[in-house]
Amino acid sequence: MAVVGVGVDVVDVDRFAATLSRTPGIAMRLFTPAERDLVRPERLAARFAAKEAVAKVLGAPPGLEWHDAEVVLSGSGRPSVQIRGTVAAAAARLDIASWHLSLTHDGGVAIAMVVAEN
Repeated sequence: MAVVGVGVDVVDVDRFAATLSRTPGIAMRLFTPAERDLVRPERLAARFAAKEAVAKVLGAPPGLEWHDAEVVLSGSGRPSVQIRGTVAAAAARLDIASWHLSLTHDGGVAIAMVVAEN
């Protein structure tokens, strides 16, 4: 396997929480129902950062749907990204076969790093 791309994104948690509060419908646009169940703003900010990092790996092509990249946790709590629809189609064009995801939040920021391999 070879690395196809790396994406990193950083989100200010307080700013993101203020945006969610000011524009309640944005959570519906950005997150799947399972992701929206995570009400802690730092966890939502980390997931938003992950979606942005995935888009960066793909070259941010137009038409990506937010719900087509979903952050899920394994039984042990390890995060991964599940792709479908528009994101899966963009990944297929780049021959991406696997994704690696790391999330963190501390000190008021949330960070996601994504590595894609073929």
